[in-house]
Amino acid sequence: MKLNTIAGIFLTASVLVGCNKEKTETIEVKAEAPFEYVAEEFADIKVLRYQVPGWENLTLKEKELVYYLTQAGTAGRDIHWDQNYKHNLKIRKALENIYQNYNGDKASADWKNFEIYLKRVWFSNGIHHHYSSDKIKPDFSKEYFNTLLKETNSTLAPEIVEILFNNVDAKKVNLDESKGLLAGSAVNFYGSGITDKEVEDFYKTKSSPDKERQYSFGLNSKLVRNASGKLEEKVWKSGGMYGAAIDKIIYWLEKAKTVAENKEQGDALALLISYYKTGDLKTWDDYNIAWLKATKGNIDYISGFVEVYNDPLGYRGSYESVVQINDFDMSKKMAVVAENAQWFEDNSPLMPAHKKKNVVGVSYKVVVVAGESGDSSPSTPIGVNLPNADWIRAEHGSKSVSLGNITDAYSKSGGTEKLKEFANDKDEIALEEKYGELAGKLHTALHEVVGHASGQINPGVGTPKETLKSYASTLEEGRADLVGLFYLYNPKLQELGLVDDWKSLGKAAYDGYIRNGLMTQLIRLEPGANIEEAHMRNRQWVSAWVFEKGKKDNVIEKITRDGKTYFNITDYEKLHALFGELLKETQRIKSEGDFKAGKALVENYGVKVDQAIHKEVLARNEKFKSPPYNGFINPVLVPKLDDDGKIIDILVTQPKSFAEQMLSYSKDFGFLPLEN
Repeated sequence: MKLNTIAGIFLTASVLVGCNKEKTETIEVKAEAPFEYVAEEFADIKVLRYQVPGWENLTLKEKELVYYLTQAGTAGRDIHWDQNYKHNLKIRKALENIYQNYNGDKASADWKNFEIYLKRVWFSNGIHHHYSSDKIKPDFSKEYFNTLLKETNSTLAPEIVEILFNNVDAKKVNLDESKGLLAGSAVNFYGSGITDKEVEDFYKTKSSPDKERQYSFGLNSKLVRNASGKLEEKVWKSGGMYGAAIDKIIYWLEKAKTVAENKEQGDALALLISYYKTGDLKTWDDYNIAWLKATKGNIDYISGFVEVYNDPLGYRGSYESVVQINDFDMSKKMAVVAENAQWFEDNSPLMPAHKKKNVVGVSYKVVVVAGESGDSSPSTPIGVNLPNADWIRAEHGSKSVSLGNITDAYSKSGGTEKLKEFANDKDEIALEEKYGELAGKLHTALHEVVGHASGQINPGVGTPKETLKSYASTLEEGRADLVGLFYLYNPKLQELGLVDDWKSLGKAAYDGYIRNGLMTQLIRLEPGANIEEAHMRNRQWVSAWVFEKGKKDNVIEKITRDGKTYFNITDYEKLHALFGELLKETQRIKSEGDFKAGKALVENYGVKVDQAIHKEVLARNEKFKSPPYNGFINPVLVPKLDDDGKIIDILVTQPKSFAEQMLSYSKDFGFLPLEN
């Protein structure tokens, strides 16, 4: 499970080079040079850079492990592109061929719009927006595009060209049930014509040997209709669907296993390799348990088909990879939250039957990201909590990480002008400036460590994807947010030595959450749109619910001043109580599998946008040049070899541009055929 912000990253090397024979188009970052966090901006995107602090302190063996893991991660990049949409790889090949071979007028508005379109497609890993999931429409004509195809000898079927400009496959992930969750979604997880009910009926026939430890059915396959008309799974594995890329992932993971830091880490890697070879879901569970036990090394990673946000039915996992280096100083400070996870559970407002009696194995670290791919790049989370299987979390615990260098890059690349525009008064601004960054880090920790680890499902109730269906993801993220919000305004944080003034920090956290949930996150939406993305939905339904329930006592007042709207919290104690009340109800919904109540909560508070507020927010935001979405250009690891071809060091470098990196990925890691 991920905690997202305004969003990626990936660390890899395209070639091995000798000590004196560097052949890549990269720039080595000099320690003494000021680091430039902002790489470029286009459309609604700001592309940033991030550093890898502490790299020089790693041993050569640790550097090799990071290198092999990031190579494995990049090898699977095109899997995510194909998962996002069936024509993405063909479209990308045509666009990139045009970009590299066009010799016409590059000063024209049409060409500049073509470049922007290509960059937007790169950033989103396909033709649908990475956040809204709406199809990205070109700001140039079909006629101009056909001219580009002809002049560069690029090939793209006419019917696919039409799709770029029409309303077919308009939404990657559709959550409007009236349109049919699958029928309205372009994501490439299901064969054409398969209905929501057929999928549900198919998986009703699936059962694990141990009913209390159900496999994650559907996680690593595409569901299709075979020649006889029956549904069957095309499993993502070596020798199966995506096999060409998965074989490359396995190749690099085998190398990583040879430099594992300890036996536990090596055993986990062996199981991951076996999983990629066989596609066996029992092996996936065994791997996750082994991965949870491997906590002693300095290097860790995430690899596989993990998050199910892109499946409107919540079965299939998007490919992703994250490679991490432990940040020892920050991890020591933030581990205090994990050590007290049972206290947080015991003192939560949940119904007694929904509280865990024994919160086990919560591991929390602040990490330095060394590389990301797939669903985590270029747009990246700031926190991750895994594994997602509830029974594994209950019996074996979870790993939570906060991506420290990503959070730092965000904070160092931004400013305070938007805060001053949307905050109600000087006191709110002052609290945010003093406590906002720490409040954000603590909310991430509480969300990931305590939030996702808390609560339990009633005996006999199915998994959330079975009971809550398309609402499962947003309800889970909102539930974890509410755990964090409930404890951010609590003296326990000061008692644990995490803050110097718990009330001021809590007020800053509450101000920021309400301000974002009811107003500022709307800058990401097109005029007239409703909310589709799970995290945006959860921030709105949490904020809108407490706003409405607090109206009687004026807990949050809506102020209009000089034609501008502000939300001012008048009673933080009562707001704290409302967050607790909503947390209790959200956990009840999950524990009891109450689909009707879950749907009502999300649909009534999290989907519809106040169009007057939205119009105002967009108008107020026009004066700011900074785009609403951020992502990352990715460092590159370049091995240095001696005369015998042995690695003697690995350098961290930065590519010259976003375009250069995207083209190098396609050239060096394009392992999949255009038809899958």
